[in-house]
Amino acid sequence: MGESRNYDKIVNRDEITDAAASAFADAGQSPPEKYIRTEEVLDGVVVGEDESYELPVVDMARLLDPESSATEIAKLGDACRNWGFFQLINHGADDAVVQQMKDNTVQFFNSPLESKKKVAVRENGFEGFGHHYSRASVGKLDWAESMILVTQPPQARNMEMWPTNPPTFRDALEVYSVEMISLARRLLGFMAADLGVERDALLDAFADKRQSMAIHYYPPCRHREKVMGITPHTDGLGLTLLLHVDDTPGLQIRKGERWFPVRPLPGAFVVNVADILDVLSNGAYRSVEHRVIPDAERGRTTVVIFQEAAVGGMVAPLPGLVEKKGGEARYRPVEIEEYIKGNFDALAHGTRFIESLRI
Repeated sequence: MGESRNYDKIVNRDEITDAAASAFADAGQSPPEKYIRTEEVLDGVVVGEDESYELPVVDMARLLDPESSATEIAKLGDACRNWGFFQLINHGADDAVVQQMKDNTVQFFNSPLESKKKVAVRENGFEGFGHHYSRASVGKLDWAESMILVTQPPQARNMEMWPTNPPTFRDALEVYSVEMISLARRLLGFMAADLGVERDALLDAFADKRQSMAIHYYPPCRHREKVMGITPHTDGLGLTLLLHVDDTPGLQIRKGERWFPVRPLPGAFVVNVADILDVLSNGAYRSVEHRVIPDAERGRTTVVIFQEAAVGGMVAPLPGLVEKKGGEARYRPVEIEEYIKGNFDALAHGTRFIESLRI
């Protein structure tokens, strides 16, 4: 999920929360046993800073310009097919809205632990402030503070879980969530052009569907070879829009057996294909595994928006794409609620639900 396991199990135990706060307070101390995951961190080769590579960068201004749109759409499509990720520059989102969301996120994580506990995840819930269990290592925890909320549509919100500290947080999130719907629609229109389907076919799959948000704070850790900010995963929903609150790196994308660190571009969003869009595109676009490794010296804060999607209440390839392929659907259809439940269960066991949908 950009960087969250959307509907994964979240811990809500005061003793763990308090222990985490103590562990996070000193970047130099050895992490408690519940956070040590050295084997997982060392699984796969991380591409070094001295190696030359460039993750895709897509320019919204060039997408909108008739003279450069076709070339940039091809670049967008290539990014979605080969990487599943890209950085989006000149995105057109309101700068004031984005800055307000950044400021409120920082203020939330800087608030006293007792204040954050007021919106702690409840028993058998997933919304609120808490700590994620690693699905790969039973009992191990991510080196992160996180909060997940359903943001759209308004009637799906649980306002009891929306923080009131800082006092402007709710208003900031309300406006930001709407701004991200607009940004997602602009992108999806160009994705439809690349896929060769009717624009409305893809837009309608995302229209009026659930949107959720995760904010994460990854404290610095000088023993970064031992801890995982977020365990390797793919995002389970449709499209993910990640905002870096600061310029601290940490996100890594798996391509083959190698992990490619994302070097945040100033003012850019990181956008990735999630599992449902992989299905909608009939496998043309790839939802790929990614993880977060904390920085040794600097904390990292992100705001992540997840857009859900379905076609007539089903998670299934877009009909236009299946017809183009001579009726060869690569995924079997499933009702959206069954998909969400299946995705939740699969995440808890470290598997991907869409693998069970492949034909």
